[in-house]
Amino acid sequence: MRKIITLIIFICFLKSGFSQNSDIDALSIQLAFQNADTLKVNTSIKLIEKLYEINDFERALKYIIESEKLSYKLDYKKGIAEITYYKALIYAQKNDYINAMNEYAKSKDIFNELKNLLGVAKVNNSIGLIEIKRGNYAKGLQYSLSAIKELEKRGLEKELRSAYSNLAKAYYNIKDYDKSIEFYLKALQSQEKLNDKKGIDISNSRLAELYSMKKEHRKSIDYYEKVLANNPTNNDSIQSVIYPKLGGEYLQFNDYDNATKYLEQGLNVNRRMNNKDGLLTALINLGNLNLQQNKLAIAEIQLMEAGDIAEDINNKMELLRHYKLMKTLDSIRNRFDKAFVWQRKYYDLKSSLTKNNVSVDDGSVERSELDLSLNFDKNPPEQNTITGNEGKTKKDFDRLQLIFYALLAALAIVSTFLILIYLKRNSSLKYAQELEEKNIKIELQNEAFQEQTKHLENVNNVKDKLFSIISHDLKDSLSSINSFIDLLKDGSLTRAEFDNLIPELSENANNASLLLFNLLNWSKSQMQSLKPNPSLFDVQEVFEDKVRLVEQRLESKGIELVDHSLRDFAYADRSMIEIVIQNLLANALKFSKKGDKITISNHISNGHCIISVADTGIGISRQNIEKLFKSNSFTTVGTNNEKGTGLGLSICKELVELNGGKIWVESTVNVGSTFYVQLPKSKPAA
Repeated sequence: MRKIITLIIFICFLKSGFSQNSDIDALSIQLAFQNADTLKVNTSIKLIEKLYEINDFERALKYIIESEKLSYKLDYKKGIAEITYYKALIYAQKNDYINAMNEYAKSKDIFNELKNLLGVAKVNNSIGLIEIKRGNYAKGLQYSLSAIKELEKRGLEKELRSAYSNLAKAYYNIKDYDKSIEFYLKALQSQEKLNDKKGIDISNSRLAELYSMKKEHRKSIDYYEKVLANNPTNNDSIQSVIYPKLGGEYLQFNDYDNATKYLEQGLNVNRRMNNKDGLLTALINLGNLNLQQNKLAIAEIQLMEAGDIAEDINNKMELLRHYKLMKTLDSIRNRFDKAFVWQRKYYDLKSSLTKNNVSVDDGSVERSELDLSLNFDKNPPEQNTITGNEGKTKKDFDRLQLIFYALLAALAIVSTFLILIYLKRNSSLKYAQELEEKNIKIELQNEAFQEQTKHLENVNNVKDKLFSIISHDLKDSLSSINSFIDLLKDGSLTRAEFDNLIPELSENANNASLLLFNLLNWSKSQMQSLKPNPSLFDVQEVFEDKVRLVEQRLESKGIELVDHSLRDFAYADRSMIEIVIQNLLANALKFSKKGDKITISNHISNGHCIISVADTGIGISRQNIEKLFKSNSFTTVGTNNEKGTGLGLSICKELVELNGGKIWVESTVNVGSTFYVQLPKSKPAA
């Protein structure tokens, strides 16, 4: 009858939602019908384990109390050890360190008495976890290492997962990065077997950081990208951490495109989340990126904001990077006084961190001082002590007192001597410090001089190239026009000859005009003075204006123009896009022959405006396609031996990218080419 009542009560609990899952339900039913013996204790332990796994600690403790009473009544030591172990686990989860360690010790004593090696290993692994969590890394390592062999022999993946993670974390904190990598890789294998998605992300992130610290940046990138691949949906909490670090790794390879992409995404995500740690990393790396690309104004803005955040959240390591980059920035700008201030701040902070045993670069810890032997359970031998009364005669006491006063006097003499030495050397140290400051200033000036020399060399190269093109290509076109004018002056041309030469004269004038047009824009871009002034404009109007300029050349060359353009708006600098379209039309005309067709069009795709200029001309080989859009000039003669500088497409690419767009080409030899330009349709969100 009592069992029936118990069953009815249990069914009521089921209806009210008391049970968490079917396993717990089944164990609860089984427990209700069992007699008060060791079998009931074992069932209760299974139920406690299930409740612990779902973090229902209060309910688990109720079963622990009842099971503990029954185990002691039956003198069932295995049950007492297991129940005490789970009690310790729950205390540890509640951060009650003292009670947790007491219960772990009781459980371990019983497991040792029963020669239950697996039980001892599980307890040692749990103690290792709690010691590592409290910062006692050497002690935690000892416990976790002692548990590994038995856990591996039994293939207990859950326990191995925590053991490997504990060891990896502990080795990381004592700066043994090779060992930390070894155990994070093992932890990753266990996490993948258990489909522990969160654990996989943590291990991949840690491995990426460790490989970055070891300067193995390619491996670091691989593991950061694994974290992103494991979270395919937009996860701001993951992206806010990974994007700035991944961008920093690409920056190590001077892969500016990927670095820019990930750093800007990281900056946007962290601003949206107001995550100052991620924002700091993104700004520091973006500042470094723009500094390397000589974009000094934007680099300074980003670095100054990063410095404010680093001071606000007291991130000393990033503040150190901030000082170093600001020193470089002000040195390039010849602001040596400011650069010296940053240099001094850098060295002061670095010295402070070093004194506090903080690793600034790739510092190490003398691991020989850590006792990682596995005999930590043994009590240290008792030292022989001398009782207070033994051998303590008055004579001995007086002798010790005399020695003490003698040592005190010697200490006073030595202290006085050291003070005199300090005062004498103080002036020398001050002089040495002033000399060091002067040397640093000279070093900064030399660095700035080298930067200026490099910049002047670049400017000189641009000048040489500009004059080379002017002296060759522009000279040819102008000389031809000049010769034609001389013939007109001399009256050497008949009317028929004059009419025949007009198309050639027009071609030369157009070539000279386009050449000069491209040269001016190219030289501006090389001097880094191009700045877009975007606005909404009608793409069809630009096509109409530029087609009028080439109508005569189309007619003289016998080429048909098909206009499929539509009235549509793009958000960009209109004058820059006019340059792009003019160059693309001129190229299509240049590489088309009589009877060919040029088609212009525009359409909307994925919220962008797509402009295309297609021709049925001679096409471009795959080898030559790879040379297009490069900063160095590349050109071939047209179908009527038209010449060019090879700068047009390079200018087009820079102008399009300045306006937040992109340009590409599709071409087949003897079939034709199509150039595409993608532009935004509205102002990008801030």
